[in-house]
Amino acid sequence: MTDALPRRSDFPHALPIQTRWNDNDVYGHVNNVVYYAYFDTVINRWLIDEGGLDPTTSDVVGLCVESQCRYLAAASYPQELEAGLRVSKVGRSSVRYELGIFREEELLAAGYFVHVFVDRTGRRPTPIPSRIRAALERLLVVA
Repeated sequence: MTDALPRRSDFPHALPIQTRWNDNDVYGHVNNVVYYAYFDTVINRWLIDEGGLDPTTSDVVGLCVESQCRYLAAASYPQELEAGLRVSKVGRSSVRYELGIFREEELLAAGYFVHVFVDRTGRRPTPIPSRIRAALERLLVVA
């Protein structure tokens, strides 16, 4: 993610996220690790809904090999958020997603997530399946 903070309009896909009671920590705001769950949720919903991934039976699965999150403002329960998703790079077996968590137009957190696609049994890198690749390319934003 570059130093310039993304805007909501910079993301071609968004998923509504409803905060949950148990997302709050003892300080009364969504705990930092929960943002990673939001990242994981928007990515995997896209892969399932648009790429045809079946997390329990697909021969190829994506494993997170790197992630980062920059926290900018707090959220708490009950709030409706939105997870923005875009792709900045698609390789032979890997993809880099960029993400933003928004409350309306306010950016609360920005980060990235790198998946390497591997065969389920051997856990060795494998080419991204064509349907998943096509779904990822629809989110590709070249900076």
